Amino acid sequence: MDDAELLLRWRDGDRDAGEALFERYFAALARFFRNKVPHGVEDLVQQTFVACIEGMHRLRSAASFRSFLFAIAHNLLRASFRAQQRGAEPFDPEKVSAHQLAPGPSTLFARHGEQRLLLEALRTIPLDAQVLLELFYWEDLTSAEIAEVMGSPHGTVRSRLRRARELLRERLSELAASPDVLASTVQDLDGWAASLKSAGSPPG
Repeated sequence: MDDAELLLRWRDGDRDAGEALFERYFAALARFFRNKVPHGVEDLVQQTFVACIEGMHRLRSAASFRSFLFAIAHNLLRASFRAQQRGAEPFDPEKVSAHQLAPGPSTLFARHGEQRLLLEALRTIPLDAQVLLELFYWEDLTSAEIAEVMGSPHGTVRSRLRRARELLRERLSELAASPDVLASTVQDLDGWAASLKSAGSPPG
């Protein structure tokens, strides 16, 4: 069954349909949180589904379930970082990075130098730029779907995606340990990003 049918059954009280949706999206949600927070990933995934149940009445159509789910995850991520931030400066996901908010290496497993470089670069660009790129490269969301997740106009998201790619390339250049690894990463950015998708999935 597709998401729409499962969601309709879940709304009608079919718990098995709800569990099927949970299993379908658990890995993607875990991957979403895992490259941004150092711990508590499973709790955040659980909170996402609880909030999904509580806010299901706000879902415009069953066809937009995936965007709705990631929008909840995105809001929870922001709330988590906002609660952790110290000092007088307000939390600004367009300026502050995941690395600044939660220092330490990514919990995603990186086998290759290109993967490690890409993960580090993603974590050191502004959080919103990181989210945009990971939703695009890892979750295969369209720019229109990402606009729903981010709560921004479609045209704005398209321009921010371009800027996020520029920021990522700048950070790759700054962080690369060797010209060869940098060249390999930049030349096949889509491929290395795709290779990290499976690395970000929890073991089955």
